Amino acid sequence: MAERTLRGARLGGQSFEDERGIEFAARQQVGYKCSHGHQFEITMSDEADVPATWECPRCGAEALNISGALPEEKNEKPARTHWDMLLERRSEKELEDILKERLDLLRGGEIGPAHLHRPSKKKAGV
Repeated sequence: MAERTLRGARLGGQSFEDERGIEFAARQQVGYKCSHGHQFEITMSDEADVPATWECPRCGAEALNISGALPEEKNEKPARTHWDMLLERRSEKELEDILKERLDLLRGGEIGPAHLHRPSKKKAGV
């Protein structure tokens, strides 16, 4: 087993392939500038879609492309709340009626936890 190992080679340290006959992809340098004044360049393929924003490697702020490409506006829908979804199924009048009905049942002792029920006057008089 020791015969097959390469002496002095580290795992992932270097490649033993040479670069003769290899054509590298065409590249471009894309410049960005963040709101804190940091300027930097990112190397990208010529075929890549260049993003309008990039995270600044120095401060983490959003940096804009120097060429002037503006980020696309996102059409975000407002978040649907539980109330919004409930109103899709029932009207406010229906909800008020259901609430009144459930409160009457709760107060009458027909529903709800037993420890919340008080003995009714009818049962105490019997």
